[in-house]
Amino acid sequence: MDRTFEDLVDEAAEVPVDGWDFSWLDGRATEERPSWGYQRLLGERLAGASAALDMQTGGGEVLAGVADGFPRTMVATESWPPNIARATALLHPLGAVVVAASDEPPLPFADDAFDLVTSRHPVTVRWPEIARVLRPGGSYLAQHVGPASVFELVEFFLGPQPEARRARRPEDDADAARAAGLEVVDLRSERLRIEFRDIGAVVYFLRKVTWMVPGFTVDGYRERLRALDALIRAEGPFTAHAARFLIEARRP
Repeated sequence: MDRTFEDLVDEAAEVPVDGWDFSWLDGRATEERPSWGYQRLLGERLAGASAALDMQTGGGEVLAGVADGFPRTMVATESWPPNIARATALLHPLGAVVVAASDEPPLPFADDAFDLVTSRHPVTVRWPEIARVLRPGGSYLAQHVGPASVFELVEFFLGPQPEARRARRPEDDADAARAAGLEVVDLRSERLRIEFRDIGAVVYFLRKVTWMVPGFTVDGYRERLRALDALIRAEGPFTAHAARFLIEARRP
């Protein structure tokens, strides 16, 4: 028997959403992955590094999943207290130090501190700070969220967002990296299919990825949730598209 709207929403509203593990969505939502395989690239670069920084590491899950291990000096930063605790518990046993640090500049590190800086889906990117903490010859390797990512879902709840659709363009980040004195050596982008198979998956996603619908609560958006639940039941999974781009920039 199909579960009711209330059952699905109530369940998803109670699930913890700390960390960056989306396994609760298994069987309820799917997302294509970029062809370049960020975690594999991360592992390859870390294997050749002597001192590395992973910025905005979340709960540390991506960094912890690197198969080839960490360089001699491995540091991660995170700003959200629940994720700081989670990342510390996960990464310390693997030899990485987790630093509680704001996403705003400055980074709490000396000039020329790292030969590799990485990040997966950073909320903010402070290119002058990245350039400052990189050693000459060092690289920044990251997977960023691109323009209008999952906006089919965002605009279902918020209506048209023409200004926001123009943000997060890969070309803008590349220009900002060059302005900070870095050389962009790789820039690739893809749009990837996402399917939400029930309304509980939508609630969980919006609670976890808080910047999609700022201030989202079940009570505040209950009528739109009901409308989306009816749409999924009538037409099948709700489809959206994630935007991702890979960027690598080197300090000369």
